[in-house]
Parts: sequence; C-alpha cells; structure tokens
Amino acid sequence: MLWSHKFFFVYLAALVLTAASAFGQDAKLIEAAKKEGGKAVVYGSIENDTVDAIGKAFQKKTGLEVNYWRASATKVMDRALSEYRAGKPLFDVVLTTDSAMQIMLKEGIFAKYESPTAKGFPKDAIDPNLGPRYRSTPIGIVYHKGVIKAADAPKSLEDLPKPQYKGKLVMPDPTQHTTTIEWLVSLEKIMGKERADKFIRDLAATKPILVESLTPSGERVTTGETPIAITFLKNVVIHGQKGVPLDYVRLGKFLGDGHYVALGNKASRPNVGKAFIDFFLDDESMKIMANVGEFVNRKGVYPPLPDADKVQFIEMIHLDKKGFAEKRKEFEKIFLR
Repeated sequence: MLWSHKFFFVYLAALVLTAASAFGQDAKLIEAAKKEGGKAVVYGSIENDTVDAIGKAFQKKTGLEVNYWRASATKVMDRALSEYRAGKPLFDVVLTTDSAMQIMLKEGIFAKYESPTAKGFPKDAIDPNLGPRYRSTPIGIVYHKGVIKAADAPKSLEDLPKPQYKGKLVMPDPTQHTTTIEWLVSLEKIMGKERADKFIRDLAATKPILVESLTPSGERVTTGETPIAITFLKNVVIHGQKGVPLDYVRLGKFLGDGHYVALGNKASRPNVGKAFIDFFLDDESMKIMANVGEFVNRKGVYPPLPDADKVQFIEMIHLDKKGFAEKRKEFEKIFLR
C-alpha cells in the first residue's frame, strides 16, 4: 500500500511537470506575441461573424487580438500577392481555399509552421506544406422553404435549367469567382464530361442572377426573391439559426474545396500569427465553426446539419493561373453572351 501511494505521487509529479512544461512553451509564445503588439492581421474568406466569435475566444484565452480583413478567395489571394510582390505585406496569416493557397504557396508567400494543435486532424487531411485542411466546403443547391415546397424543389443539379426555375436561381459569377470556376470544371467528376458540358450551357441559358461569390449567393436566397441558390450547404445552418427556413437538395455527392491557414513568411508579427494558428486549429475554434454549419475536419467535430453524415464530399479539380485564365474566358462567352 505504501509503495502504491509513493508511485501515485511520483506519477502525479511527472504529470504536473509535463503540464508546466507545455504551459511554459505556450506562455513563452504568447509573451513574445504581446511584445510584437499583440494583434494578428489576418486575411481570409470565412464570414466575419464566425471570425469575430473565434477572435473573442482567442482574446479571452490569450489576451491577443485579431484584425481581420475578409473578401472572396480570389480577392484575398490578389491582395496578399500584390502586397507580397511589392515587398510590403501587411498580413501575418492567410486562410482561404486550397486552390488560392496553393497558388500563393508557389509564389513563396508562406512560412512553414507545424502547429502542435495539428495533431487533432486525420493524417489524410494534412498537406505537407500547408498543414491541416481545417474545413471542407460542400457546395450544392439551397432553397427557401417558405417560397418553394420540398416537393417542388429541384431533385438534382440537372433540374435547375427547367423552365419552372427560370428567374429563381442565384449563383456566383464564374467570370469573377475562382471557386465557382473550379466547381463548374469539376462537375465532370460527378456527371461525366459530356453531361457536365451540356448542363453548364443549359444553366447559363436560363440567365441566373450572378453575384460576387458563394456567400452573397447564400445571403440572397434568404430574401425569397431568388429562392434557389448554388451556394455552401452551411447556409442552411447559418440562416436557419436566424429564423430563415432553408433546406438543401440531398444530392449525395457534393463538390467543394478544402481550406487551409498559413503564416506569412514576411509577417511583421510572426509570434502572434503562430499563436492565432494554434488556437484556430484547436477544438474550441473548430467547434465555433461547426456550430454555424462548417464541415470542419478536426476529429469528432460535426455541424448541426440534417443528414450531414450522408454528405459525400468530393474535392474539386484545382487549376493553375493559366487554367483559370482560360476557363474565365470560356465562361464569359457562355454566361455573359
């Protein structure tokens, strides 16, 4: 019995020392971050409300702040690259779509940072250069149940060009938005090339309302004026929590993009940036995102979306700058003629 007590206290002491060591490392990073001014400048495409909630939790836990600038993935990429090429990057951290992040990575814009909180993600969700794919963004058909009954809603993507939906659809402008370009290009993965090409032309012929990106597409459907949208599935949760009756078409397979977060290699506040990334990838931040409908990839964290477990996520085809330019011209002829 005496030996058991002795062993217990030795074990307890080891745990305390281990915890103290880990806390000391975190505290050291946070202290260094405070000396840099204590505020991370972050560019990204996640909604402001979500990052505001994450920023408040980050500040409460660390005493550090976030200065967030939000735009579409294309505009985030363009601004970050312009600043970097001019030798005057204002950002510390960038978080946006896989395709945009890969383009910026090739330009040498990021520093490699292996966050200790990355261990909470599956190995198949970790990029060797960008770290964890912290969320996936399934894109599909969302509709306003107050305007369109479930029985009258489209049952597939190929239903959208039907006459009864003309004038009722909003979608991102594929001549402006890189993610939508990739979504259209990637339709061949679930339809086959011939059917996908026909669907794109038929869709364009209905003259859908075109908006800047997927987020305003989701916002516009809430008014009921254009009661059907091609947008993120998470909008069902985001706007449902505000009392707007939205639902989504159960397509089974959903195309989408992965999203990453990375530290700028010329960050003025690298320690604040690292501290933010550590918190951003951890459970508390991921749960904040999941609660507003995000399909985060951290183990054991899910969105409160009906049938979320049945969503088959398919990563979209990624284009390089030349591919984007070529497809943008092609879609200008199809959608803007």
